Amino acid sequence: MHEQIAYAEIDSWREKLEKLALAIWEHPEGPYREEKACEWTAQLLREAGFSVETGVGGIRTAIRASWGKGKPVYGLLGEYDALPGMSQKVCTHKEAVQEGGWGQACGHNLLGVAHVGAAIGLKKALEQSGCEGTVVYFGCPAEEVLTGKAFMARAHVFDGIDFCAAFHPGSMNDVNFGTATGLNSFKLHFKGRTAHAGGDPHNGRSALDAVELTNVGINYLREHVPTTVRMHYVITEGGVAPNIVPDKACAWYFVRALTRELIDEVYARVLDIARGAAQMTGTELEVEFLGGCYPTLNNRVLGEVMYDALCKAPREPWSKEELEFAAQLNGNKDLPEPLHTGVVKFESDTFGSTDVGDVQHIAPGIAFDTACCNMGAPGHHWQITACSGHSLGLKGTIYAAKAMALFGLNVMENPEILEKAKKEFEEKTAGKPYVCPIPAEIPVPNQD
Repeated sequence: MHEQIAYAEIDSWREKLEKLALAIWEHPEGPYREEKACEWTAQLLREAGFSVETGVGGIRTAIRASWGKGKPVYGLLGEYDALPGMSQKVCTHKEAVQEGGWGQACGHNLLGVAHVGAAIGLKKALEQSGCEGTVVYFGCPAEEVLTGKAFMARAHVFDGIDFCAAFHPGSMNDVNFGTATGLNSFKLHFKGRTAHAGGDPHNGRSALDAVELTNVGINYLREHVPTTVRMHYVITEGGVAPNIVPDKACAWYFVRALTRELIDEVYARVLDIARGAAQMTGTELEVEFLGGCYPTLNNRVLGEVMYDALCKAPREPWSKEELEFAAQLNGNKDLPEPLHTGVVKFESDTFGSTDVGDVQHIAPGIAFDTACCNMGAPGHHWQITACSGHSLGLKGTIYAAKAMALFGLNVMENPEILEKAKKEFEEKTAGKPYVCPIPAEIPVPNQD
């Protein structure tokens, strides 16, 4: 009965929720620069009766919006940042709104709004039922650089929550029971000495040589780390002309693994390789640590409750136009359907990363997806940008909001569920407290 109150409330706010999602889609903003998204999201939550604080944790575009009293405290992890170079019109062929511009190629305009909708719906249901509890919406910036939630956690923004949920737009309706990797993100800056590459190369000390030797060493290291480790890099600076020995060079690296301990171990080995490269080339090394995140820690008890919520929450059928739009995006890929219609449990580990894991190591949590794009869409792709501004993406968003509201209601009205979830959490963490992987001396980026 109470879930019907939540569904009706979400429906009554649907026009405003969809307007917000499309406004964020039309004004994509990069990590720590989500000024409009933060302002508009905060405005809607205030209108809905939440106590809203922006700039939490010393992060200008972070939000904490709460309603209710007492325990349990349910945390909803919203995001809204976009990706560079992913500008795209709502159409079935690649065509940018602005060449080289930002775009919602991960659907975060839908992600943040779904959590807002869930918070609004659950607030109404709790008001009607009289059930005690607190609903907290967290607007989390900069997920695409995998540090926003870690900086918020370092500032203790998530302290006090009892459980959390994290929705992400996807190509399927699924609950994630597996683990996604955590990572360290860092840049290696080498400083050498310029010289004429043809006339007096012996006087030069090539910073680019140091970068290349580091990369060679990392590629040899791959043989001697577990197969679950991922290491990748791009060279961001490598010199200005072939006839000048480069005195500056830089590469940006990710080291990913399924445990923080393994991330730290491999990271230390990579730094040893870089130091060796600096010695071989007579250059100086500077390590710029950008941040890190924990692997996810999806809670199976909460996952089963979320799966049940996805199965029971109302889901609108796809329209003919939406199916045709998705089919055209899929092209001739051999897929069972253009858009997903079932609900599945995803048990496998994955090698992408998300900073949701930092919050899941503070309190029990679960992550899930709903179908908001065509089944054949690659990750971080223009097709996702197109779908995130389309009605099919909006439908997946409303479905996710209702599922999260039902999930929260079930946990809050049944204390034994949370008791079991916390027991599982304690067993998995083995008493190890969360330790933010970003040292205190590293400032939050882009706060000028």
